Amino acid sequence: MHAELRTTYSDTRADALGWYLGLGPLPPLALRSLDLGGVRLELRLLGASHQVLVHSPHGVCSETVACLGGQRTPLPARAAQRVDGWDYEFTSLAETLADDDFEARVRTLLAEVEAHPAGIIGAYPGAPYAVTAIVAERVGSALGWSTWHTYPQERRIVSTRSRAT
Repeated sequence: MHAELRTTYSDTRADALGWYLGLGPLPPLALRSLDLGGVRLELRLLGASHQVLVHSPHGVCSETVACLGGQRTPLPARAAQRVDGWDYEFTSLAETLADDDFEARVRTLLAEVEAHPAGIIGAYPGAPYAVTAIVAERVGSALGWSTWHTYPQERRIVSTRSRAT
């Protein structure tokens, strides 16, 4: 699913991203709801990046990676904890690329996420290489999702991987 986000590109630096667990639903600019084996996932693209909500009889697991201002936890390279009945794991990686490599990587990312049956891409008007993308999947009893946040002015891509069991 490809969504043109009706807002200006607001994430200005990869280092401004924060990591939040347990936030309530934030207003999305684009939303994709999925049923993955009896568990509902909401992939939410925000004006300030992404939020994933996992709904099940065990509770809701909420992950937000965004530039929200105020108190924030910088993106950890790795984290694991129990969240509302879920064993949750998170990893992140920020890469800086040369101009041509950055643009090629974003084009490849767009093609892969558009082809994924449980993906969503948000593109910002007038900023072709500024995107937020999420793909989700279920493997056995585990749910997983991967995200990418691109920063063309810095030629940086921040990728995250999450798993809830």
